[in-house]
Amino acid sequence: MWKRSQVKERGRISFKRNYWECVLISLLLILIIGGGSSASSGAGDTSHTVSGKVQNNITDETDILDGEDADSLENDITTMIDEGGIAALAIFVSVFLIVFIICMAIALVLNVFIVNPLAVGCRRFFVRNLNEPAQVGNIGYAFDNNYKNITKTMFFRDLYTVLWTLLFVIPGLVKAYEYAMIPYLLADNPQMTKEQAFAESKRMMHGNKWKTFVLDLSFIGWHILSAFTLGILEFFYVAPYVNATHAALYETLRYGNPVNNQNTVNNGAFNN
Repeated sequence: MWKRSQVKERGRISFKRNYWECVLISLLLILIIGGGSSASSGAGDTSHTVSGKVQNNITDETDILDGEDADSLENDITTMIDEGGIAALAIFVSVFLIVFIICMAIALVLNVFIVNPLAVGCRRFFVRNLNEPAQVGNIGYAFDNNYKNITKTMFFRDLYTVLWTLLFVIPGLVKAYEYAMIPYLLADNPQMTKEQAFAESKRMMHGNKWKTFVLDLSFIGWHILSAFTLGILEFFYVAPYVNATHAALYETLRYGNPVNNQNTVNNGAFNN
């Protein structure tokens, strides 16, 4: 059994011992896990300009022509505008979908081959930092240690989480907590196969998913307070605190009580 207060205290002490490095790694995690932007164009202004010119031309023509000829010309122009508008809309939608698909494909590639390995390296940093000041260079660990296996396992973790979320939000949330230890396990032992990582994370989180959820909720006060500082507190205190606490939780679930099993941790795969 583990206590929330003990895990949080161990995380707080470890990140304060190596403060600026923890802040830097936490900022990197925020940048690579968060992100995404949207842009809008000035299509509205362009459409107003075009329609204004067309309407002026119609006015000029109807001043010159009269009777049935003017009505016929106006109807023809209106029909052309309607057909042109539909064609323009179809082209716009097609281009938008193509650009969207390309952007999603690029984002997926970056996530699989760069973001996930960096995330594993960041987890390695925080777990190593529990027992001694860790080096920032740990973030590149996954690129030099069974990179293919790490990218594959993390890809399937993300895929399964998304599929469960599509089924319903709550099953997706449950599975996200069930798979929560996979990045730490890969950082600990990159030789661990996909099946082994999923099975071990499931074992570790069995009976601990709700407690971990409550652990995350216990930081909500800090997140609210951070909002009043425009996120400054999040960068310089809350994020490193949370990441270090999650690392302490992994150590507790993996090795037991960190105080009583210090030698076990020090002799583990993190020192290989």
